[in-house]
Amino acid sequence: MDNMQLIAFATNIIFVLALGWYLITNLQWYDYRIERVVLRHHKSWWHAVYFIVPFILYYVLGAYGVFVLLAYLPLLAFWHIKLDKKLVLTWRVKRFLILLFTISFFLNVIFTLTDLSGTYSVFAPLVLTYALSWATEKFLFEAYKREAKKKIASMPNLTIICVTGSYGKTSMKNFIAQILSTKFNVYATPRSVNTLGGIIRDVNESLPANTQVYICEAGAREIGDIYAITQLLNPQIVVVGKVGPQHLEYFKTLERIQQTKLEIIHSNRLKRAFIHTSVTDVPHEKVTFFGDDIVNLDATLEGTDFDLMLHNELQHFHTQVLGGFQTMNINAALLIADEMGMSSDEMTRAVHSLKSVEHRLQRIDAGGKIILDDGYNGNIDGMLEGIRLCSLHKGRKVIVTPGLVESTEALNSELIEAINGVFDIAIITGALNAVQFEKELRVAEVIMLSDKAQMVKRLGEVTRAGDIILFANDAPNFI
Repeated sequence: MDNMQLIAFATNIIFVLALGWYLITNLQWYDYRIERVVLRHHKSWWHAVYFIVPFILYYVLGAYGVFVLLAYLPLLAFWHIKLDKKLVLTWRVKRFLILLFTISFFLNVIFTLTDLSGTYSVFAPLVLTYALSWATEKFLFEAYKREAKKKIASMPNLTIICVTGSYGKTSMKNFIAQILSTKFNVYATPRSVNTLGGIIRDVNESLPANTQVYICEAGAREIGDIYAITQLLNPQIVVVGKVGPQHLEYFKTLERIQQTKLEIIHSNRLKRAFIHTSVTDVPHEKVTFFGDDIVNLDATLEGTDFDLMLHNELQHFHTQVLGGFQTMNINAALLIADEMGMSSDEMTRAVHSLKSVEHRLQRIDAGGKIILDDGYNGNIDGMLEGIRLCSLHKGRKVIVTPGLVESTEALNSELIEAINGVFDIAIITGALNAVQFEKELRVAEVIMLSDKAQMVKRLGEVTRAGDIILFANDAPNFI
């Protein structure tokens, strides 16, 4: 192998690995589903800039492909650095990259030794790696799934509670866990783990053997996702929170969303289902409806008070958790606590001790400013409540938001109208809803940021002590 061949050999392998890095990053964002990366990517033009054009240029320039590599590597590195949700080097990712390197290496050896055309020396390794990786992960997935089922079966006294809905799943899960943990040994899925694969891994690696109550969040992007989770866990208690037009780009209609969420009741061990009135009104002996029982609600920047009928008696509750909409999630948690045998006094004390869920209307006082961190909330009800709370503040009001994601133009218009009535400064991050916001926003000062990296600097320039700042939704910049 002469020097030119050696340079071409190394160039090809590095170029393939670079394209593979871009591919696996996008696959990880979109739950490793290639059809979602190709057809439902929020910034599909990235594929042209970081994959298709470099791929074509590499072949057009032929022997000068090294110059494509020298231009592409800095471009890809700059793209990666700017990401706020970078590739996580899980074992799945490592297996993909090792397999890609191995296949690319051996194909290049074959092409070099046999003088065959290298036309497919980029395309073939990527396709073969994706196919073999998919098969490998499918095999491992089924093995891990059997292991998880075996572990659950080995814990016959374990009570499993499964939570789903369009909005507030994570908050509801955390409130249930906090309230029940005052009496039981509770374990809940961490953060926003809510896919079948994530739950399987959580059961196998993290579920303690002495757990009395396991609380799991179930999410979905298509029909059948929640059914698969339900068949894995077979929970005794399930909750379906409020359902609305969230993820419409996947489900197309509200009826399909409702249908998918109700898959959670198909558990072989179901004892009780608590279902929000927005989902269905079809009665069932095991179903208790909730959502309309909160009365005398008083939600301020200092906390939330409300009354709820329990044990045929109107009971008063106070919590430091902000947001009137959160009472719906607390309501569900209290119904489960009642089902689990907790007394009224135990529930009252537990609600009083509830802590805000991180990044969900979490109040932070810093530098004379009030910060409402609602970065992990992406639904219209929660965002409108955050805006209402800000309206109670006497000083200047600032909102930082990309708007609603995976929603509708009409709901974003509703959000913008609410912003117009309250805020002095609006900082809009990202390009997803930028055109609509520029057209409809009428606040005194509007700042459009295509790059979220500028946000901290701009906030420091335009805010001062006495302001209240609402971070409403925090979509990653690939959206």
